[in-house]
Amino acid sequence: MVNRSFPVFERLDLVEWQACRRLALLCHYRPLLALLRLASRLGDWPAWVVLIACQPLIHGQRIGWHVALQFAVTAGVGIVVYRLLKTRLCRERPFITFTTIPCTMPPLDRYSFPSGHTLHAVSFATLTAGTMPWLMLVIAPLAALIAASRVGLGLHYLSDVAAGALLGLVLAKSSLWLFPVTLTVAVP
Repeated sequence: MVNRSFPVFERLDLVEWQACRRLALLCHYRPLLALLRLASRLGDWPAWVVLIACQPLIHGQRIGWHVALQFAVTAGVGIVVYRLLKTRLCRERPFITFTTIPCTMPPLDRYSFPSGHTLHAVSFATLTAGTMPWLMLVIAPLAALIAASRVGLGLHYLSDVAAGALLGLVLAKSSLWLFPVTLTVAVP
């Protein structure tokens, strides 16, 4: 099999593997492992589908559907961006490159850069901050937990998560700038 990864990833892997190993070894504590698995599963799609579906209830029908559409389109663009990067940059997951890093949850695909879970978590958190700041008490900790779960479960390097977070922030900020939402509903 041909190694298609970039040399910069090989250097980053060597710099990051010990930190990733230490974080992944924390999953020997069953309650933490269960929490990280739950966060990762919520970050697959359920949390974001619920958040999108609740927009008409939160903002009212007219504005809520606009906000729901904005969230969904931003997520769709995020999927396209991270898939394009992931299939072209081909960075192996930490548990594949370093057998001392345990994989405690099956990956959704082969490559790790960037973290799609983190991209979407940060994207939805940023969109939520721009449209419903009062909900950040729930969304911000969830986004942080999802990002942490990806490293803790042995699925991503720290730089994968950082890149996913940066991409998610840029996508969401661009969405809010291109399509500003004028909210006329009162905060609950």
